[in-house]
Amino acid sequence: MMTATMRDLYLSDRMTMHQWREFLESQGIQEFPANEVEPLEETIGLFDEDDQLVATGSLAGPILKYIAVRHDDAGHGALFNRIVGELVSRLAQRGITHYFVFTKPRYIDSFEHVGFTCLARVERGGLLEGGMPGIDTYLETVRALGSWPASAAIVMNANPFTLGHRRLVEIAAQENEHVYVFVVHEDRSLFTTDERLQLVRAGVADLKNVTVVDGSDYLIGFAAFPAYFLPSSKDVIDYQTKLDATLFRDWFVPALGITRRYVGQEPYSPTTEAYNQALKAVLEPPTQVTVVERKRAGQEPISASRVRKLIAQGDMEGLEGLVPSTTRFFIQDHLAQLQMRI
Repeated sequence: MMTATMRDLYLSDRMTMHQWREFLESQGIQEFPANEVEPLEETIGLFDEDDQLVATGSLAGPILKYIAVRHDDAGHGALFNRIVGELVSRLAQRGITHYFVFTKPRYIDSFEHVGFTCLARVERGGLLEGGMPGIDTYLETVRALGSWPASAAIVMNANPFTLGHRRLVEIAAQENEHVYVFVVHEDRSLFTTDERLQLVRAGVADLKNVTVVDGSDYLIGFAAFPAYFLPSSKDVIDYQTKLDATLFRDWFVPALGITRRYVGQEPYSPTTEAYNQALKAVLEPPTQVTVVERKRAGQEPISASRVRKLIAQGDMEGLEGLVPSTTRFFIQDHLAQLQMRI
């Protein structure tokens, strides 16, 4: 077996970036969009005796990305193990003990062999997690919030919580014994995760059969799923939406007894409409997907993006009829801070 040397790769160096891309392209990875490459925090490579790159991997937060090994080497399995082991070790040094990888279906077994658990698999890719705590632990904490024979579910970003969101929750609460509202966990929105959770909880506090839950690492917004290993950008939405829906079906539905999923109608967003269709295709049956017509204010549907524009303009009067008082008061008290984030 050849001796391979581990090195850090600094992609800000043009020659290093060229070598890295050329190697990945030789292994079938052709996509290097800025939204995939710029978040990379560390990249490592293994080099053979001839100083040729034979394996590489990168980290973007808790996500392992751009992992590739030259497959004409007899010891490619050992190279793969070294790359993944080093990346996991570096995460541990940062205090990160729970991590994810998105990969082509044919590599899922390789990751499972080094301790990863497959969370969802679709035609074009798979999502796996490693380390602790895992999804079983997360779902146990959700179950500990209460016990119901059956529940409905809503997943929302709520950036921020509007009267449109409120109407969706009200309808679900009227039609079901219990409703989980999962708030997407990501801090790339105008409102932080903690702020959005606070606003949703305040906005539905009077609905006693509603439980608001942080989506944690499992509900992060399907558009955030890496897709660099797909051969064509036209496949991305299909892969991301089906993977997200499959994760929900295989883990959340059985663990929490979810029989209905509620979504808002999306007349102006083809991407979100595609997601709603993916939910119906993946979840039904036995979980019914109910599409609720968007609440309107004037001639336009209420949307969080409409609210964010008014925040940017400092138009507090314009928020009337778009957000509940709890959201309006929060915006009023934090307007300057919110505008600085825009």
